[in-house]
Amino acid sequence: MESSQSVSPTQRGFHHCSNPSLPTIVETNASNYALGSVLSQVSDSGKHPIAFDSRKLIPAERSYEIHDKELLGIVWALKCWRALLLSLSSPFEVLTNNSSLQYFKSSKVLTCCQACWAEFLSEFHFSITYHPGCLATLPDALSRWDHVYPKREEDFISNNPMNFQQLIKQDEVQP
Repeated sequence: MESSQSVSPTQRGFHHCSNPSLPTIVETNASNYALGSVLSQVSDSGKHPIAFDSRKLIPAERSYEIHDKELLGIVWALKCWRALLLSLSSPFEVLTNNSSLQYFKSSKVLTCCQACWAEFLSEFHFSITYHPGCLATLPDALSRWDHVYPKREEDFISNNPMNFQQLIKQDEVQP
């Protein structure tokens, strides 16, 4: 009996992971509470996810501006898949829904945190491309787990730095 088995797209993706000559894409997203990322490679039959990852933001990271949260998402994804990404024979592409990050590698003015991230990112050969959020469903879903979002309104206010800042401004205005 012949051993011809059907290979699922996921299995194909893992097979292609060992081929450093295939085009590689890292998709990232950050929400107010978590980061999500997807590592994919492109073959003749299309784009195949190889790995998924996500993590909850620590309280200090939740206070970052959205630009820095999205940049943290890229840094974190590249740390997760560093060995594979450094073994690639050609530059890979990072897709983000934050259009200003396309210009991060050429920025002249950086915060201390951004400078540290820039030093780490300099190890890699990649481009950052804007990808509208509506097209980034996988990393978006990974950054929006139900169980990391606060369940009660008072938890949301205390855990969301933007809401906290609004409350402070309201208190300052009231006599």
